[in-house]
Amino acid sequence: MSTPLADRIRPKTLDDVVGQEHILGRNKPLRKIIESGAVPNMIFYGSSGIGKTTVARIIAENCNMTLHKLNGTSASVSDIKEIVAEIGTFGAENGILLYLDEIQYLNKKQQQSLLEYIENGDITLIASTTENPYFSVYNAIISRCTVFEFKPVTAEQLIPAIKRGFRILAEESGNVICVTDEICCKIAYGCGGDVRKAMNTVELCVLCGEISDGRITVTDESLNMLVQRSNMRYDRDGDQHYDILSALHKSIRGSDENAALHYAARLIEAGDIISLCRRLLCIASEDVGLAYPNAIVITKACVDSALQLGLPEARLPIAEAVILLATAPKSNSAYNAINSALEDVKRCDALDFPRHLQNCHFDGKGAEIAGQNYLYPHNYPNHYVKQQYLPDALKNKVYYEFGDNKQEQSAFLYRQKLLNES
Repeated sequence: MSTPLADRIRPKTLDDVVGQEHILGRNKPLRKIIESGAVPNMIFYGSSGIGKTTVARIIAENCNMTLHKLNGTSASVSDIKEIVAEIGTFGAENGILLYLDEIQYLNKKQQQSLLEYIENGDITLIASTTENPYFSVYNAIISRCTVFEFKPVTAEQLIPAIKRGFRILAEESGNVICVTDEICCKIAYGCGGDVRKAMNTVELCVLCGEISDGRITVTDESLNMLVQRSNMRYDRDGDQHYDILSALHKSIRGSDENAALHYAARLIEAGDIISLCRRLLCIASEDVGLAYPNAIVITKACVDSALQLGLPEARLPIAEAVILLATAPKSNSAYNAINSALEDVKRCDALDFPRHLQNCHFDGKGAEIAGQNYLYPHNYPNHYVKQQYLPDALKNKVYYEFGDNKQEQSAFLYRQKLLNES
């Protein structure tokens, strides 16, 4: 079996690494650490195919350390013990660099087995994870490591690497590979910032190309067959999932319907209309709220329609809800009010009810206050009478502040009218 193109052209130096300028550029922190030769324990955080393993290999070669690589999906404590057994031997005289891929899959006990050795310097650990390490990696490991975030490679950064991949395949095969700049751009924009995926696509395009007289022509048709769906990054359980939902939510809150439609489209393209619909229902109450109370009703109708229709038709009611919420007036008064009330409930625990609100219709002979003394609002003008409803400890507490939108100001004026006439 031949080695994949992505491995055959793996960078040998930091200058050859695609992207990651924010940490590997001149005078950037990770580059300076690597060039110093004094490599600390580190965690590389980022999606797959963007250079984490490549950089770890370059570090090992620059430091002349013995590199061991384990994968968290299959590694065991015995595997770690085998590496530890090399400490102090001739084969590890310059130190051991352990590259632990997907560390989040190791359980707490397995991660703890590393602590002693990375703390006393017997092993230098470089771990990688596609999930946020502050949530997925044991705290004791985090405290002994420096975290570096690797970011998806931009399409502009990928295009030169893609063209290089085609050149290398032409040299290896002895054929002339005919590929347009437009196709290179399509590959770059369709791989979601994943260099490995881009190289795999390049290799498949050549394998599926039209061969004639020592020339291989890569066509739009073959590329479209290989990439029938966008290769956008999306993981329903990972950071990308929550980042897209967060971007959607904040775009609607910021009344930018175009950005909101973009992020909604990414969720639709990924086929995740369940998460999208749930978030829209939340936004209707959290950010539009009482400024336009009918928003929740319309959004619920759109969500129900989307779930009944399924894709691709579901995109239509979803788009309606997204645009409605983004262009609607905004108020978070209900959101703030319930959060404030919950804080008091947690702080004060269960307070006594005012006597006149209790569900009691009979008082024993020893009752100090006879009768419930509840004032029935419907017996009074405008169906309103002032009386205490909150517990004594909170009787003057104000949770809800009327918003400055037309709907809530109308309710505010009505409240003032009741108070003035009571």
